[in-house]
Amino acid sequence: MNQSHYNKDLFSFLSSSPTPYHAVSGIEDVLRLRGFIQLQENEHWQLEKGCSYFLTRENSATIAFTLGSDEERDHGFRMLAAHTDSPCLQLKPRPDIKIGTYHQLGVEVYGGSLLGSWFDRDLSVAGRVVCEMADGQLAVLLVDFKRPMLTIPSIAIHFNRDANTNNSIDRQKHLPPIIAQAVDKQLPKFKSLLLDQLTLEHPKAMIKEILASDLFCYDFHGPIYIGINNEFISSGRLDNLLSCHAGMMALAHSDRTKNSFLFCANHEENGSTSATGAHGSFIDSVFERIVPHAEAKRISLSNSFLISMDNAHAAHPNFMDKIDPAHEIHLNKGPVIKLNANQRYATNSLSAATYMHICKEVDITPQEFVMRSDMPCGSTIGPITAARLGVKTIDIGAPTLAMHSIRELTGSCDPFLLYQTIVQFLSCNTHRQLSK
Repeated sequence: MNQSHYNKDLFSFLSSSPTPYHAVSGIEDVLRLRGFIQLQENEHWQLEKGCSYFLTRENSATIAFTLGSDEERDHGFRMLAAHTDSPCLQLKPRPDIKIGTYHQLGVEVYGGSLLGSWFDRDLSVAGRVVCEMADGQLAVLLVDFKRPMLTIPSIAIHFNRDANTNNSIDRQKHLPPIIAQAVDKQLPKFKSLLLDQLTLEHPKAMIKEILASDLFCYDFHGPIYIGINNEFISSGRLDNLLSCHAGMMALAHSDRTKNSFLFCANHEENGSTSATGAHGSFIDSVFERIVPHAEAKRISLSNSFLISMDNAHAAHPNFMDKIDPAHEIHLNKGPVIKLNANQRYATNSLSAATYMHICKEVDITPQEFVMRSDMPCGSTIGPITAARLGVKTIDIGAPTLAMHSIRELTGSCDPFLLYQTIVQFLSCNTHRQLSK
């Protein structure tokens, strides 16, 4: 696979994944096509060497793994972790707002979004809906309106003379997007519009009633190349679907000879504390079923190595004072090793050296990021997962500008460079060289 084909597949994944539920559904489809066997948490498992498996929890987190034909389980696993969620605006349960002639939708802020980037955009809605069906059963249906239907207009500068110097956004008052205008007749409530869309997308589903939903706004416009030489990729949800895609593709196309493991968690952007987040039980409960004996599990994890993948901050040319001058990160210069003295990232010298060696094997030179010493540092699911499992861990990611904006920017080369290092990791034994 070359860079052009890889990015084409990435673009398709980004476009079809407006929410974590759609991302997980897309990952499931790819794994099935590659022969992975689906498991259910509420059933007994019969696992065999040389086979690959996957399971999901609550439609928004997934774990996939291969039991290598040439390895035992206590030899350890080559582990990958990423997250499926992105900062955005989530619809409230009863979203309808009528002000003047406008029909608007109430929203909450999900995660640490750059709110200003959501104004004057062409927005759509997607998510998960739980319905009561005609036979009385409950069913979970995915929905994606796939058309621009919402907008949050900015207030004209004539009414806010401080807009360019002190633009404060009231989350309750200023964020409800406009969905329609009702002049001569009353518009139906959003639930009615949602039911119509569900019927369109699931024509064979006999829906009696919508009971609940998890719905999110997203930028309707998909990923594109930009720059005079197409050297950049602009898209929503690069953080962190770019990493989910790299892990999915590497695991799906690896052979079945070595033990490997992928965890795509939800809710990283709001703290990871949920049944599907890294603070939850999902990864630990799955691993103890793969290696059920307590001592064997500890041996296996001690022999394992985890690469936590989450996008990294590139140096912004207009804000060079925000970066550590000895650690400039640039787009199209390869994956980034993320370090922090206070363990906001899980990287240490052992794990950094291991990944550097892996990169060297595919002729890629990684970059190294540390936050300025006078600024607070973000975090990832790396430290959480490392602490939960006791596994050697490194935090890495593709360099990114405009992180947490409605549209983010990475280099055209960076997704494929990241992928190449992950493919090498899944095929080598480098991580065992410092296991003692």
